[in-house]
Amino acid sequence: MLKCDEKFLWNLLSLSQEGNFKAGRFALIYADEMIIAHTNENEYKSFIGNKKNEALQSRIIVLKIPYNLRVSEEIKIYEKLIKQGDLKDIHIAPHALKVASIFSVLSRLKESKKQGMDVVKKMKLYDGQDVEGFKQKDLNELHNEFENEGMSGVDPRYVINRLSSALIRTTTRCINPLDVLRALKDGLDQHASVNKEEKDRLLNYISVARKEYDELAKKEVQKAFVYSYEESAKVLFDNYLDNVEAFCNGVKIRDPITDEEIDPDEKLMRSIEEQIGVSENAKKSFREEILIRLSSYARKNIKFDYRSHERLRDAVEKKLFVDLKDVVKITTSTKTPDAEQLKRMNEVSAKLMDEYGYCPNCANELLKYVGSLLNR
Repeated sequence: MLKCDEKFLWNLLSLSQEGNFKAGRFALIYADEMIIAHTNENEYKSFIGNKKNEALQSRIIVLKIPYNLRVSEEIKIYEKLIKQGDLKDIHIAPHALKVASIFSVLSRLKESKKQGMDVVKKMKLYDGQDVEGFKQKDLNELHNEFENEGMSGVDPRYVINRLSSALIRTTTRCINPLDVLRALKDGLDQHASVNKEEKDRLLNYISVARKEYDELAKKEVQKAFVYSYEESAKVLFDNYLDNVEAFCNGVKIRDPITDEEIDPDEKLMRSIEEQIGVSENAKKSFREEILIRLSSYARKNIKFDYRSHERLRDAVEKKLFVDLKDVVKITTSTKTPDAEQLKRMNEVSAKLMDEYGYCPNCANELLKYVGSLLNR
């Protein structure tokens, strides 16, 4: 709006004052309208700094519209822009847009003064996730902490431009999360409005986004590997369930080998529960919750397995992944895999492609990357 010719703004002034305006050689035209227009913050500051515009200023109602602060919504913005642009025929690897969104949203957030709250926790809380020490009920307090939060930071156009740059630099038809982070980092050197202090801040957020991706990558491979060891997951789960049932009922369990009665295996139960942060104080209530869920399924004649309880599934998969860590490390990082390792790699790659949206190229890159992470 404020980039328009000055004469157009005079028409807006007469329209807001008198309810009519003059157009060329025509007579006064009556109009009862509310004009909705947009501008950026710098244009607006320049406009209100001009004393000639005071009459029109007093007739403008200003609504500040901040950048989006939810990672899941930011991903949708990029998906929409990609469909409209030249990137629509390129394979975007899983989590590539998510790491870009994490970086963008972090750049727009203000550091909270609340104890125990950092920008990563804040980002997750804004996106609808519960984080340690905070719940969704804390959102209002966080939103009210900074009036102008979201009015500055990285805009979606920068990210889309950098995605285009990543495409130009790659010889494949696939962009993975590391390509995106690399392109975002390289672009900061060419960004005219970024000073050294701001650049350092943004580089830090790229590092944070990289750490978030490291966890996502390991979890993705973890899930795919556990699928290859489905029987092991079932055995581990059944063993845990037997011990939980005995613990809650205050009875012993029978050793399947020696046939003697023994106490529930506390070490086994804690090794699984610790994977999802169940504390020593909370273990009893967690186990009772599992038993209640088991009873509920039994009454409905529904089979209860480790996938029936989201947190328990996560715990079993993480525990199995920890137990298999050396196998995964060897399988993903070896340059000359043997027949068994090659078979396992192919199974995991097929799982990544069939169920998680990877192409052969980014599935292979993911396995190599996770192998390097595990070898650190």
